Amino acid sequence: MTSVNDVALEEVKPSGSGPDQWIENLRNGKVLSELELKQVCEMVKLLLIEESNVQPVSSPVTVCGDIHGQFFDLLELFRCGGEIQDTNYIFMGDFVDRGHNSVETFELLLCLKARYPDRITLLRGNHECRQITQVYGFYEECVRKYGNANPWKYCTDVFDYLNLAAIIDGRVLCVHGGLSPELRTLDQIRTIERQQEIPHEGSFCDLMWSDPEDIETWAMSPRGAGYLFGAKVTQEFNQINGLDLICRAHQLVQEGYKYMFDNSLVTVWSAPNYCYRCGNVAAILSFDENLERDFKLFREVWLLDFVLFNEIVLCMI
Repeated sequence: MTSVNDVALEEVKPSGSGPDQWIENLRNGKVLSELELKQVCEMVKLLLIEESNVQPVSSPVTVCGDIHGQFFDLLELFRCGGEIQDTNYIFMGDFVDRGHNSVETFELLLCLKARYPDRITLLRGNHECRQITQVYGFYEECVRKYGNANPWKYCTDVFDYLNLAAIIDGRVLCVHGGLSPELRTLDQIRTIERQQEIPHEGSFCDLMWSDPEDIETWAMSPRGAGYLFGAKVTQEFNQINGLDLICRAHQLVQEGYKYMFDNSLVTVWSAPNYCYRCGNVAAILSFDENLERDFKLFREVWLLDFVLFNEIVLCMI
């Protein structure tokens, strides 16, 4: 029986490269060729189609929030949290848009998924959406860097296969946005048809767009999509589903993370100095084998420092 890796290796033979080489090239500032990007997108789709809407993940694992195209800060995240060969990761969506390097960011995460499929889980965020990426930068960046829109199409096709949520040891739920008044159980999330563009309303939309608020139940969201949800519905959802904690992203937090509702929910934000002007720190949340929690904080990488560092490394090789 042919495996995903066998198919991928057969496809990349003419160029003499594969995920390891692509990862090295990206870390050295070189985007994938259009053919390489198409290949890795096909590889990752074959992996994701076998995964669940609510992907089970075992501890230890590190949970990450929004990245938003801040590629050099993503590299800093791995330096802070540990390289993927030694650390399991869950990324809770919003890989692209707003930052200058959405192409490199998403390509690196795709290559890591292709190379280490059991060590990285990629959740969908509200920006993993064709309509949103045509407004907030990813589409334009793809066209600028490749000269055509095909790479954007390859990437947005992958968006439709991304997991909607992950569950760590059956006790910690990870999702990009939040809860939905249409969902009371994890099994209901498992039945959603995820291979589609994010709808404008309904439970799928709410998982991507909703935000916690200091209320008891539900309120309309000022975003125009999803809901505001409160302490009572969060604690009820956790109790019904046997959860200790909901981890989510989706909202800038100046301190990198923020607990709400008697520590039953936490927002994790992983894009430092968001949009290169917000001045916030970033955080990632590590769970050990006993689900003990450890937040690691990091600040933005100054591009000049990164370039000088790599020049020194190259001189030493």
